[in-house]
Amino acid sequence: MTASPWHGRDLGTRTVSWTERDAILYALAVGAPADRLDLVYEERLRVLPTFALTLAQWAPDALGALGAFDVTTAVHGSQLLVMKRPLEASGELTTSARVAAVWDKGSAAVFDVEVDCDHFTATWSIFAPGCGGFGGDRGPSAPRRPDRPAGHEVTVHTHSRQAALYRLLGDRHAMHIDPEAAKAAGMPRPFLHGLCTLAAVLLPLADGLGAHPADLVELEARFAAPVFPGDRLAVLGWSGADDTETEAHFGGRGVEVRFETSADADRTVLAGGRARFAATAPTRKENNDA
Repeated sequence: MTASPWHGRDLGTRTVSWTERDAILYALAVGAPADRLDLVYEERLRVLPTFALTLAQWAPDALGALGAFDVTTAVHGSQLLVMKRPLEASGELTTSARVAAVWDKGSAAVFDVEVDCDHFTATWSIFAPGCGGFGGDRGPSAPRRPDRPAGHEVTVHTHSRQAALYRLLGDRHAMHIDPEAAKAAGMPRPFLHGLCTLAAVLLPLADGLGAHPADLVELEARFAAPVFPGDRLAVLGWSGADDTETEAHFGGRGVEVRFETSADADRTVLAGGRARFAATAPTRKENNDA
């Protein structure tokens, strides 16, 4: 097998900072209701772990700026996030990034961009048309959907302003706001950021599992199709190690669920999803009471 010249490329380090305002804006952008005080009120704020991905967005952007792929045609293929410790309500982190792998898909390549710091490790998989054919490994296969009925079903209502709001968190690619840029990317109109869709799905999914969304410790999913602001999403979840279990509790490890999300009943938008939430002690449970 031939390795891509981009494999192992050091993308450098960056110090990032955030405030309570940033974390609250993020929670609102991904769909947290105004009465969810533990997510939107500084007096009792718990930061959603997926907020970490806005802090590390610089890394895949940096690789595109170096010319590894055409930024007008490359798309976000999948995302992995592993939390090492919770994010504080405000703070500063030094993050480092590298190209962990480059997979040869023939007519395209997939670049795995890994960002690491004291609080989390996050990996963007960027699908880049026209960059394959260098003789490298094709990489792992996509996870298969569980072959049993889903134990959880939730509905997520996205709203027309969601992409415009989410882009204020750092991902300002024009295709999410400008109709002409969206058409240039092959889309009929501006579409929602994949990471916004993913975080929006996790909120009701965690509630359905009896977990707190801020207790997320592992997450992965593949972006199978675009979501357009205003789409109604159907989320199916499978938890449990076999067909008889409805929840998979792992003692101190909490609860794990696989999930899939579709729009318009039959258009899969998130596939191969997996989320694990740490156990929450009763004394840490939040409520919406003022």
